[in-house]
Amino acid sequence: MTSTELIVSITAAAAAIAADIPDNAQLSLAAAAFVQLGDTLEVIAAQRDLCDTKCGEPHK
Repeated sequence: MTSTELIVSITAAAAAIAADIPDNAQLSLAAAAFVQLGDTLEVIAAQRDLCDTKCGEPHK
């Protein structure tokens, strides 16, 4: 998947989610939850990279 295809896919997903959540307060909560999910996944990936570098073995 190219970066352009990824951006288009994410935009389409956001539009579909927003269409199903018409209340702005609920949509804001959903957005915050997705941000937290993304941030947590990034922390996990960074920790794995650090361990791979320090331990010399790829994460399984």
